[in-house]
Amino acid sequence: MPFEYWGYQFEGAYTLPDLLKSNAGVYVIWCESEGNWTVLDVGEAADVKKRVKNHDRTRCWEEHCRGTIYYSATYTPSLQQEDRMKIEERIRSLASPPCGSR
Repeated sequence: MPFEYWGYQFEGAYTLPDLLKSNAGVYVIWCESEGNWTVLDVGEAADVKKRVKNHDRTRCWEEHCRGTIYYSATYTPSLQQEDRMKIEERIRSLASPPCGSR
């Protein structure tokens, strides 16, 4: 189900990364625990699905989530990497996720 957050339209949040699209965009990894949602990580990729499924920070997500991990993305097919990185940096500064950094 689509939702808006931080001024961006996201698809998800899905419990399986397989439900993400193989499109360029910015992804957000969430943890839901007892009704509370927190951001675990934020990133950008030319292929969101492939990046999330093969991510090197999966262990960090699992260590910081005592609930269910969810995956969402805002797709940006018309933006270049530099512009996706700006979105990632903005979300990262607003959410302060425990995994990853720029």
